[in-house]
Amino acid sequence: MVNQVDPRSAEWRKSSYSGGTGGECVELAAVSGRVLVRDSKDSGGPLLGLTPAAARDLVSRLREWQA
Repeated sequence: MVNQVDPRSAEWRKSSYSGGTGGECVELAAVSGRVLVRDSKDSGGPLLGLTPAAARDLVSRLREWQA
């Protein structure tokens, strides 16, 4: 499904946990009913496409893991 989406048309948002030093950052975008995830340092690289429910579950699990 991700192959059919043009990520250049997406409005990407960088994680609020990303620092200004160019470290480990991810960006998210909502496109065509999917949540796309990419490495902010490699905007032309691979994408992870998730359903909104899977994206919420991922974020929830990451928050639990971080605590």
